[in-house]
Amino acid sequence: MKSVLIVFNQANTERVEYMLDMLEIRGFTFWENVQGRGHANGDPHRGTHTWPEMNNAIMTVIDDNQVEPLLLAVRKLDKRNEEVGVRAFVWNIEQMV
Repeated sequence: MKSVLIVFNQANTERVEYMLDMLEIRGFTFWENVQGRGHANGDPHRGTHTWPEMNNAIMTVIDDNQVEPLLLAVRKLDKRNEEVGVRAFVWNIEQMV
């Protein structure tokens, strides 16, 4: 099992949820209004007058064989509009209850 955290501009919320539906990834946790800044060249997303954009985040725990299709879909979404931005991070899940 793997955990995948997807952080994305709130403008992509419907696209990310649609992507999960198309990949038949049902379970996730969703956070709204996540603040941050990309490590390479991203602008801050702070919800302020100066930096008004905000991010959202989704975390899902999926089977190992679902990771690559999900990452491929995230890459395609990112290429669609690189200025908006979407990132995915993968962790091993040792145990679940």
